[in-house]
Amino acid sequence: MFKTLRDAWRIPELRKKLMFTVIMLLIYRLANRIPVPFVDAKLMADAFNTVLSSTILGVYNAMSGSAFSQGTVLALGIQPYINASIIIQLLCVAIPALERWAKEEGEEGKKKINKLTRYTTVGLGLLLGFGYYTLISSYGILTETGFLPALVVVLAFTAGSSVVMWMGEQITEHGIGNGISIILFANIISSIPAAISTMLTLAWWVDLIVVVGVAALIVFIVFINDAERRIPIQYAKRVVGRKIYGGQNTNLPIKVSMSGVMPVIFAQSICSVPATICAFTGVNANSGNWWYDNLWSPNSWAYAAVYFLMIFFFSWFYSQIQYDPVEISNNLKKNGGFIPGFRPGKPTAEFIQKVIGKIVIFGAIYLAVVALLPIIAGNVMDGVQSLAIGGTSVIIVVGVALETVKALEAQMLMRHYKGFLD
Repeated sequence: MFKTLRDAWRIPELRKKLMFTVIMLLIYRLANRIPVPFVDAKLMADAFNTVLSSTILGVYNAMSGSAFSQGTVLALGIQPYINASIIIQLLCVAIPALERWAKEEGEEGKKKINKLTRYTTVGLGLLLGFGYYTLISSYGILTETGFLPALVVVLAFTAGSSVVMWMGEQITEHGIGNGISIILFANIISSIPAAISTMLTLAWWVDLIVVVGVAALIVFIVFINDAERRIPIQYAKRVVGRKIYGGQNTNLPIKVSMSGVMPVIFAQSICSVPATICAFTGVNANSGNWWYDNLWSPNSWAYAAVYFLMIFFFSWFYSQIQYDPVEISNNLKKNGGFIPGFRPGKPTAEFIQKVIGKIVIFGAIYLAVVALLPIIAGNVMDGVQSLAIGGTSVIIVVGVALETVKALEAQMLMRHYKGFLD
């Protein structure tokens, strides 16, 4: 990775892209510290650390680089845009008009989908901004109350989410990699200094286990990220005039981690709902409630079991959205391709469905292991819970780093960079 960055830095055009990406991230991190008017940042941080950190808001806080718990302008972060993208992606499957935009209208259809995603982001920003205002108002965190303070707070949060969306699009267009992923990457790694300072207070053997465990987890994620099941495909020969076309042997690659980190995010959001409801009703880890401590707390074994099952469910659900075996089979048949040993049509679709089903099981086990290891380590070793190391965060960081390196390599190959090709 470092060699790729060094080689890319030597190319003037890529150096400009890298510098643009770094400058945009610096601007984002500075804007991430601008407070919202009428919000007491200290009271917000105290309420979050004592009550709200174990709820679904803890996930939002990690994704926003701790801006959510500090009540800054960019507190909503990239969540409205990510949620809007997921909603539009699901609607493209359910609504024929949107499916036609995505598949049949080409670049023009993609522009319509992107515009609809932006409008949905603004709408979700207003909704989440109002929810944030309701939350801080119920906890007495506002310095002033009334219609004008409420309007300013909601519009400030909405504008912040729109700015984050714009910055992500600018990085995608003028920088390196996917802008939203890069911003999410920067938010997550911003918590590393705090985690290191917390590790200094723990026993040396705990620190050693944590470092070795995280390193092994990263190697495991990199290995699975590149793993794929390749279904052999053969194309029949066709005689057109005096030329023979086809006859090639290729493969259909299906990645083990086909759904990425989305099942973990969905599962974590659903499993955090009971703890969120408890937080709003005054029940939390400090209240001594048996039901919360043993069933709904993010550190309980019951929570881990439900988390495990939800990851399996959402892995299956997301695979059904991503892959349509019947459509894949029809496309192969139209192009004269077939899987050796299976007739075109229904037998091919059934075989592809069977392969995807097996891969989904392995992919779900991989996600469950990565997501549950921090919870298990926190229950076994004292002090590990305070590090706030989540399997979701590790998957995102490693995945974004690999995608960015691949984007750099692709751009260097396009420019026939001699030093890289050698």
